[in-house]
Amino acid sequence: MLHGYTPPERYLPYLSWTQIAQLPDPANTVIVLPAGATEQHGPHLPCSVDTAICAGVIGHALARLPKHVPAYAMAPITYGKSEEHLHFPGTMTLTGATLLSTVIELGDSVYRSGFKKLLIVNGHGGQPQVMEMAARELRLRYGDFVVIPTSVWKMPSGTAAFTSEKEKKLSMHAGHGETALMLALAPETVHMELAVANFPPEFPSKLLSSDGRPACAWTTRDFGPTGVIGDPCGATPQQGQIILESLSSHWAQAIEEVHQLNWVQRPEATWGRGHQTGHIQNSPLP
Repeated sequence: MLHGYTPPERYLPYLSWTQIAQLPDPANTVIVLPAGATEQHGPHLPCSVDTAICAGVIGHALARLPKHVPAYAMAPITYGKSEEHLHFPGTMTLTGATLLSTVIELGDSVYRSGFKKLLIVNGHGGQPQVMEMAARELRLRYGDFVVIPTSVWKMPSGTAAFTSEKEKKLSMHAGHGETALMLALAPETVHMELAVANFPPEFPSKLLSSDGRPACAWTTRDFGPTGVIGDPCGATPQQGQIILESLSSHWAQAIEEVHQLNWVQRPEATWGRGHQTGHIQNSPLP
């Protein structure tokens, strides 16, 4: 069914419009939007990794949430801004402008439905800036809308206990952490016999990159033909379960904190943005 990893009772699209209209406290109900991507992840992982991880972790987090905390997951965004991987078959990418419009328009719909708290949990490293721009635009439109753009890996994961120093320093894509977590979430899609290690060269300027990661623009094929940027070879299902346990338990706590959150509010008439013109309305700031 459509809810995937999310408990069906926590899946917003399963509610009717009348059920949504009758929710007792929509202003403090947390709506979670998992934002993934469909892009290559080396020969050993499926193209659905980023979507599976953000939707899977959030689904497990919602399953842990106390029943009295109102929170629902939206259907995940399954296509993202994946242009750095477009040289590899299976990568389905949107432009940044299309993704930005998509997130803003979904946010408009969330707010129009009566909700005032939106948590955007991003699973793809190529698009956090888009989520941040969308969140800021939504805040400009609605001064009482709390929109939090963040990463599924923002919470403590325990991944560092299983990885080498080089992996910690340079891994960026299809490495140990993602592979272990996919072995826990969707083991039938992982082919460890095809796993290979591959790292980018360290960036030579310490002033521009203190950790050695690329400071210049790059595409995945700059670093070789496999699509891997890291070392997935030692990943195990047991490690994945530990990572999933850590991420989902911390996300459950974070969702509860967002439910309890009181944040600065401004009148919509003051901070509103004209939807038709795209220009900030001329009204005095407080």
